[in-house]
Amino acid sequence: MKEKIEQIKNASIKEISDAKDQKNLQDIKVKYLGKKGELTTVLRGMGGLSAEERPLIGKLVNEVRDLLEEKFAEKEKLLEVEALKERLRTENIDVTEPSKKIKLGSIHPITQIINEVEEIFLGMGYQIADGPEVEKTFYNFDQLNAPADHPSRDLQDTFYITDDIILRSQTSPVQARVMEKQKPPIKIICPGTVYRSDTVDATHSPVFHQVEGLVVDKNIAMTDLKGTLEMFAKKCLGENTKIRFRPHHFPFTEPSAEADVSCFVCGGKGCKVCKGEGWIELLGCGMVHPNVLRNCGIDPEEYTGFAFGFGVERIAMAKFGIEDMRLLFENDVRFLKQF
Repeated sequence: MKEKIEQIKNASIKEISDAKDQKNLQDIKVKYLGKKGELTTVLRGMGGLSAEERPLIGKLVNEVRDLLEEKFAEKEKLLEVEALKERLRTENIDVTEPSKKIKLGSIHPITQIINEVEEIFLGMGYQIADGPEVEKTFYNFDQLNAPADHPSRDLQDTFYITDDIILRSQTSPVQARVMEKQKPPIKIICPGTVYRSDTVDATHSPVFHQVEGLVVDKNIAMTDLKGTLEMFAKKCLGENTKIRFRPHHFPFTEPSAEADVSCFVCGGKGCKVCKGEGWIELLGCGMVHPNVLRNCGIDPEEYTGFAFGFGVERIAMAKFGIEDMRLLFENDVRFLKQF
């Protein structure tokens, strides 16, 4: 059996040395050291040896196995180096060939407007506040002076999860949460996604975006509100933009107003963007209702405030001349790449 082992050693070393590539080397390794390899077969045949021969042959087989493992490792490294050299010789890269054009996306018009609005109000000293989109009716309605019989709480307007949990219909509950936790002065805007049970058409969507603002401090007046909104309108829509207030009613502000801006396309003369009126309805606003301040732990005898809110889609449609809101969320690249 010693002669057999010696023959296997010599033959395998020669084949390892003559191996042409890594696959050939792997086949040789299986031939001699695999489960059915020649050296493995010798080990399995040791049962027929005498007790004196068995340890000697076992030792010899292990020595040959270790030697072959070492030879295989050396040859494998050598073949890897040769394979790399061959690749470097045969694989040529033309560094002058133009690279593949990378298609870059663009910021969505809704995100553009939100970013622009945030920059404007940050420049005026506001902070950005955020809150949950799955909201309690307590914050969405009760804290904002909307009683249980208020029309905005109807199922036809609001997505109810339970009687007390809804998808927020406005970002106003963020204002209530901030007023509960923070003492005046307060100066925040609250951008975010809101949900209402609207049928999808050119001007409505059940999911849209709002930015609401809140200022609470001593001696805040309606003139502060109008001056703030005029500054915002000029920065967002153009320096020549004018603003006007129309009386309105909101449960969380008193007095309340709808704010219109002069058409930034025609300058107030009348065009298709403003539908010939010269004015574009922009947002709702007003002085924070004393009940809202009181509900949130702020003394209305000491502090006053104003609040406003507008739909981001409305700003985007007006600013970019978009006539159908559905274009903003249908993700048609032909439309979005314009921005």
